[in-house]
Amino acid sequence: MRIIGLDIHRVFAEAVALEDGTYRRLGRVSMTRDHLVAFAATLRPTDHVIVEATGNATAVLEILAPKVARVAVANPLQVHLIARAKTKTDKIDARVLARLYAAGFLPEVWVPDERTLARRRQVTRRNQLVKSRVRLKAIVQSILHAHLVPRCPHVDIFGGKGRAWLRAQVLPDDERVAIERHLDDYDRQTEAQRQVKRDIAGVALEDAEVKRLMTIPGIDMVVAVGVMAAVGRIDRFAAADQLVAYLGLNPNVRQSGDGPAHHGRITKRGRSGARHLLVEAAWQAVRSPGPLRAFYERVRARRGNHVAAVAVARKLAVLIWHMLTKGEDYAWSRPMLMARKLRSLELAAGRAPQRGQRGSAYDYNLPDRREADRAQAEQAENAYRRLTQHWQQQKKRKGAGAASEARH
Repeated sequence: MRIIGLDIHRVFAEAVALEDGTYRRLGRVSMTRDHLVAFAATLRPTDHVIVEATGNATAVLEILAPKVARVAVANPLQVHLIARAKTKTDKIDARVLARLYAAGFLPEVWVPDERTLARRRQVTRRNQLVKSRVRLKAIVQSILHAHLVPRCPHVDIFGGKGRAWLRAQVLPDDERVAIERHLDDYDRQTEAQRQVKRDIAGVALEDAEVKRLMTIPGIDMVVAVGVMAAVGRIDRFAAADQLVAYLGLNPNVRQSGDGPAHHGRITKRGRSGARHLLVEAAWQAVRSPGPLRAFYERVRARRGNHVAAVAVARKLAVLIWHMLTKGEDYAWSRPMLMARKLRSLELAAGRAPQRGQRGSAYDYNLPDRREADRAQAEQAENAYRRLTQHWQQQKKRKGAGAASEARH
């Protein structure tokens, strides 16, 4: 068996082959489809090719995989931690990949299927548009700040009232032209974001797992699709803690000898986009009645708001693993709220509005029925509080007994 390490860059890749304990440089391969196809034609069906996870690694894998026995994708961060070298060249990096794979120490990453890749691309497009729109607002705010214009009295400076106020300000002609140009860019990107959201919602309507995650309070279509894009197949994770670690929501642990373990901040390693979405969902979830809000308030009393929100995000990751693994919806979901979420999902996907007709989400508009829908969640919240109070009382009794025994 021949093992080929590819150190991939944007323009070229350095190839090194390991066979019978001997390394042989295969040269550089240009990172174009034609050159990669020609390079793949020189490979053997028994070859194993190793590449690092980069932005173009998926395209390389698609070209090489049909020609060889296996293509493995390595985790670049862990590879660099395992094999540090004072002398670093592309040839050495390619040799490191081949050597680690041959020794069985290569830290590999999961290669997503086409469906997951398409979902990740859509989520990335939406995130890029959201960030670009926020940046345009920041640019306009900087222009106003430079000319001593007071803060806009309206919530959205790019809304209808905000634009009318903006155009009434005294500014130099060139700055006014720049603001109008930024407004036009903002409108174009808003329309593009609406189109991307429609595409995402159309796929989400047919995805049972996305709708299952939406039964959790605080999780909407954007969060559910973003999490599923990061997770892919839930059977990759044998336990909930593995999913938590994959999202970077597990705490750093330091322990030496027989001393106690010290738990620090979360690692923040893994899928940062999904982690940020879960934290945002946590802030929304704690505004609704239910066990999650009771859990948040219990942690907040000891650690503060932000730590409590991250703890809720970790709890959401654990819930998601159990729900997807067992194929069950959230036990304390609110049916009327869920009906409203599904209707919003249908409208986002481009379904025609049914004006004048009472659909499944109509009951949520009636205060009495909406309060009855909240009552069950409030009962679950109170039950969680009673349960945790019982835990705290037991801890106090154990602590008092231990102190009493020590005195005797």
